[in-house]
Amino acid sequence: MSLFSAEARPAGLADLAGLLCGPGRIARFGAGDTARLDVPLPHAGRERALRAVVAARDVTLRADEDGASVRSAYRRDLVPLARAWTGPGGAKCVPAGFQLDGAALRLWALAAGCADLRGGYLLLLDPDAADTHGALVAATTRAGLPPARLVAGECGVPGPALRIHGARRVARLVELVGPAPSGLDPAEWPRYRARAAA
Repeated sequence: MSLFSAEARPAGLADLAGLLCGPGRIARFGAGDTARLDVPLPHAGRERALRAVVAARDVTLRADEDGASVRSAYRRDLVPLARAWTGPGGAKCVPAGFQLDGAALRLWALAAGCADLRGGYLLLLDPDAADTHGALVAATTRAGLPPARLVAGECGVPGPALRIHGARRVARLVELVGPAPSGLDPAEWPRYRARAAA
């Protein structure tokens, strides 16, 4: 097992950064002593599995009526995450030197990941936070997963995304994120397809 895989350490609130790598947002309330996660779900059918994985971090997510997004209550223990991911003027930003590990990648893949038709895996980015995209390319590369950066509409993606492709990189992604969460179709999760010998 890799030192950076999803199972390498106990689940913690820092793992929720994976939700912010995609379209998820975190906002502070009032004087800033509480914060709330708000996570759009671009792929249908993920809400129950995501809620279960996040519950392992002692955070409850509630779905909106159509299941297109989930959000937490305002909580004091989410303020450090909000501070780290909020830049000047309240804009979403990636913390300097952000290290992407298996636990955060697992949450990113669950909230905003999907397989493509060419054996790769897509991780959707936040279309409203373009300034985060370059930093997430760098973080993903540091994790051993140098991606291709796609814009909305390219290769049929619904929004900006990072594409992990190539047998070695996809195998590394599979190692980091671990098995598909309960309740999720394994076809929607990163899978390594070894080539058959000739």
